Amino acid sequence: MTTLANTHKKATNITLSSDILTETKALGINISQSCDQLLRELVRNERERRWLQNNADFIAAYNQIVADEGLPLDSSRWF
Repeated sequence: MTTLANTHKKATNITLSSDILTETKALGINISQSCDQLLRELVRNERERRWLQNNADFIAAYNQIVADEGLPLDSSRWF
């Protein structure tokens, strides 16, 4: 499986608001690095959201089983 962290970089064009672009440059913020980090976080969050959505029925069913029957092997726990 290819992860986002081990992919190669590719040049792209984006459009940014001129005021934030000016301030970003004045503060010495690396625009490419910042965009890359933010997009990675957005992708991770969206993947998580979709996974939870796609597995919501299973999660609800499992939670109901745990609520009704307790955790598996709960009687074997010593702590």
